[in-house]
Amino acid sequence: LIINGDLFEFWFEYRHVIPRAAFPTLERLAAVRARGCRITMTGGNHDRWGGRFWREQLDVAFHPDGTTETLGDVRAWVHHGDGLTEPGWKARGFHALITNRLTVKLFHAVHPDVGFALVRRLSPWLAGRKHGEARRRQAVERQRTIAEQRLAHDPALGIVILGHTHEPWLEQVFPGRWYLNPGAWAEGCRYATLTEHGPQLTRYARCPDD
Repeated sequence: LIINGDLFEFWFEYRHVIPRAAFPTLERLAAVRARGCRITMTGGNHDRWGGRFWREQLDVAFHPDGTTETLGDVRAWVHHGDGLTEPGWKARGFHALITNRLTVKLFHAVHPDVGFALVRRLSPWLAGRKHGEARRRQAVERQRTIAEQRLAHDPALGIVILGHTHEPWLEQVFPGRWYLNPGAWAEGCRYATLTEHGPQLTRYARCPDD
């Protein structure tokens, strides 16, 4: 199971505190892991601030800045996409700020109740909702370009998997080599599977949106 970032509206791992709203999801992940399913999670713009909790309490591999994985016999580069396609200097500056080690250390010093209240105010910027549809479409196109460049640069890669834009995209960029964005579970219960015939875009059959 690959969870490609933004599993939570916000996640921040304090030394002794985790967000209580995340508990039901964490409980289900622990049950999946206990059945022997390997789980890998990448950090998104909402939840890149993970650490030892994922490894020590859940036995989940957590990669804040993406990872290269072998899925079956396919080599995959998996990245949420945050920081790769930010439009304009303001967005790039905001991304640099929230990923700066000093910013993370300062946030650690803030009481969790205060920290999470602050994040609720910043959430529209974390989610990119302030950028508008035109900039989102630009990000979608940039992601496709980044995937093509990555596949061209590394012939051993069989698939590039990105997220972030919530825009489903499946394209065979080179013969037998793919770019995949599964879309967003929060928008139509979308996900993707990797089969012996290649990747497939999928929707959960019992989606509550139906």
